[in-house]
Amino acid sequence: MPVYADYRGLPASARGTSVALGNFDGLHAGHRAVMDAARQAGGGAFTVATFEPPPRGYFRPTDPPFRIFRPERRNNAILAAGADAVFELPFNGAMASMTDEEFVRSVLVDGLAVSHISVGFDFRFGRGRMGHAQRLASLGRALGFGVTIVDEVVELDGKASSTAIRQALHAGEPETAAELLGTWWVADGVVERGEQNGRTLGFPTANLHLGELIHPKHGVYVVRARIDGQGDWLDGVANFGRTPTTGIRDPLLETHIFDFEGDLYGKWLEVQLISYLRPELKFPSLDALVEAMHADADAARKQLANL
Repeated sequence: MPVYADYRGLPASARGTSVALGNFDGLHAGHRAVMDAARQAGGGAFTVATFEPPPRGYFRPTDPPFRIFRPERRNNAILAAGADAVFELPFNGAMASMTDEEFVRSVLVDGLAVSHISVGFDFRFGRGRMGHAQRLASLGRALGFGVTIVDEVVELDGKASSTAIRQALHAGEPETAAELLGTWWVADGVVERGEQNGRTLGFPTANLHLGELIHPKHGVYVVRARIDGQGDWLDGVANFGRTPTTGIRDPLLETHIFDFEGDLYGKWLEVQLISYLRPELKFPSLDALVEAMHADADAARKQLANL
């Protein structure tokens, strides 16, 4: 299924659809409700329009990493949920300066030629967030397309939101994040060469810099990993942090896959965070560190055996 990197110059087959519009980072229950509304309005067919980069990333580029999904994972999840296409609306200075009406006319009408739009109740758009869902509905009536405003969706006694997922990951609560997402949260990336301390200590690890992905709480996690998007999810244990015992450095996700032999350098690795075992600690010696690593691995094996 196609992903379009603009709203301009689209083929006729991609225009005139029922569109779910929003950020869709994490694809939580609120996002799924907006997509369901677009699907219903489109008679079972719909597309999704999102912003790339997210407006938050454009306006606050020095913020800590906040993405729940990398763009490719987000797009794949949207398409797997039944969307016929994804439109990545380029959020740049030109789009940021559009008024709410200019955005609707230029992007939604002239570009996407929408037949219907669905948005969440708290959707904002246009310069300085001047537009809101009711304003979009008013513009839709004037310009000839329908608008569905989806009410707040509540999960775990709170609003279903990307913020709640981020808070859970920052708190070391991957189970809560999974409940909100409807699936395990995945950290992914290309395996890099590290200092190979894990190999020396008997625990070889696959190392990922998370980059623009949200950084979960530092510490040791029970995980499952998959290599190059293929095959089974493999049991393991991982540490995310700065390795204070062997030398502080930039945060890194170091994943030890149980009973695995092979070269993972340069491969794409997906790591599901299942549960949080303990905070990252500075041990008095390498022997104490190795003892803790064995205990972590034993605890992870027991938890994964019961899933």
